[in-house]
Amino acid sequence: MKTEMRKAFDSATGQEYQIEMPAREEVKKAIFDPNFPFPPQGIRVRDAAAQLAQKFRLSDEQKQAKTKSRNYVFRYDVVRPVIEKELEQPDGPGTPYVRPNQRPDSSHAPPSPPVVPVPNPVPTPRMLIEESHKRIQDALSADLLQRIQDNSPDFFEELVIDLLVAMGYGGSREEAGRAVGGSGDGGIDRVINEDILGLDVIYVQAKRWQADVGEPPVRDFVGALQGRRARKGIFITTSAFSNRAKEYVSSIDSRDTKIVLIDGHQLAQFMIDYNVGVSVTKSYEIKRVDSDYFAEEGE
Repeated sequence: MKTEMRKAFDSATGQEYQIEMPAREEVKKAIFDPNFPFPPQGIRVRDAAAQLAQKFRLSDEQKQAKTKSRNYVFRYDVVRPVIEKELEQPDGPGTPYVRPNQRPDSSHAPPSPPVVPVPNPVPTPRMLIEESHKRIQDALSADLLQRIQDNSPDFFEELVIDLLVAMGYGGSREEAGRAVGGSGDGGIDRVINEDILGLDVIYVQAKRWQADVGEPPVRDFVGALQGRRARKGIFITTSAFSNRAKEYVSSIDSRDTKIVLIDGHQLAQFMIDYNVGVSVTKSYEIKRVDSDYFAEEGE
């Protein structure tokens, strides 16, 4: 099973840390698996997360890990984005999600009571802040990808190395990212150490494309790795990967070759998370009452 590192927050120490979680593409594959217990009336994010946590056999630590905003990491940062992107809500916001082109099956459901119009809930200040933050992040992601497109392919390769170093690969920036290039390289652009000691290397291909990356370039990249007897590679693009490309990578025996695909959306998010090409202009703290402080002895 493919995994990805996600940010979590330790409320006891006040520190962020990285925790391994199933990759979002694994979540998508599971949800569309015919054997997944998908209710005929649709599924909610919370229930899907519970089913998937059991399927992936998550540890208690993985189940309980929370974000800084006290949401569960697996449900909020892994499952929810997949469901919101891949599934539909034919009956509108707040209703269960169904697979595309599939209406909820209400044949076994009790008759629905008359619909009583309910006024829209007044958004809380926190909801408004989170909605505004998401809009800012989406606009920032789009701006980052456009800036990359406006620069040269060489700049993009250097950016990718800067990002991987910021994520903990390659040791120092001076030692990281040896250029490969040349004919017959299968599209391999750079080689970077997996760790500071250089015990293993990762081959990198960076495609500054606008069209989706299909299966052939990915297959060529895998062939180039195998020709060098390399086991690990990262294929990064500013666009997206076709379903055929993703299926091909999923079919590779991970004991021989491990390939990670990073699309434009993930690239921009990683750049934001690891402060590559971005800077903080202003930050806000949201505080709450500390109930323990006001609890007197004996209560």
